[in-house]
Amino acid sequence: MTDFDPADADLSLLSLFAGWGLADELQRRLAADGFDDSRFADGVVFQHLIERPLAIGVLAERLGVTQQAASKSVTDLERRGYLVRRPDPGDARARLVDLTDRGRGVVTAARRHRAAIEGEVIAALGAGRVEAARLLLADVLTHLGADAPLRIRRAKPPR
Repeated sequence: MTDFDPADADLSLLSLFAGWGLADELQRRLAADGFDDSRFADGVVFQHLIERPLAIGVLAERLGVTQQAASKSVTDLERRGYLVRRPDPGDARARLVDLTDRGRGVVTAARRHRAAIEGEVIAALGAGRVEAARLLLADVLTHLGADAPLRIRRAKPPR
């Protein structure tokens, strides 16, 4: 087997692997904070609940999945203590999905750790290089038409 120099990879692979490396470091730090059962994909659900609780049907629509699939994800996140279903004050028949204190805690911890990791990368590689990389990746997203879902908090993992 021959060695592979990451600098020889194309942009799509390098950005993917850099993202994986950053995500793995974030998950390691969250685990050290007591969120060892959190998963990177949990954020795909959390992004929709940060501002307010949602009905499962609305959550499913935003996730682009069936109500059954959304309910399955919510049940798993409830079991792990990140979400709770509560009665809808406007409709006694409906239930809303909301972040628990633990769910809000993992979101806050993830934000804190992402900022710390970025600060460490800036310290190691320089602010100019990191800002140039950020702008390049933002421009790539815009060029590919992939920025719109991010702007409205509807990020989805690739198919």
